[in-house]
Amino acid sequence: MPLVLVNKGEENIIRKVGGNPEVRTHLENLGFVPGSSVKIIASMGGNLIVNIKESRIAISKEMASKIMV
Repeated sequence: MPLVLVNKGEENIIRKVGGNPEVRTHLENLGFVPGSSVKIIASMGGNLIVNIKESRIAISKEMASKIMV
């Protein structure tokens, strides 16, 4: 299921990162790689603040929809 559908505070493991190669590379550089643990801290207007690899990162709804958990 896409990351945008995950409940706040729930920890999940990234299964797949989709999108075109440019988007996929950008997300992987931010730490969104398969096997990593990701937790949603907050959701504002569909955009997410997530905790990944001991960092907080804000991503758009469109980017979050390309991350499968």
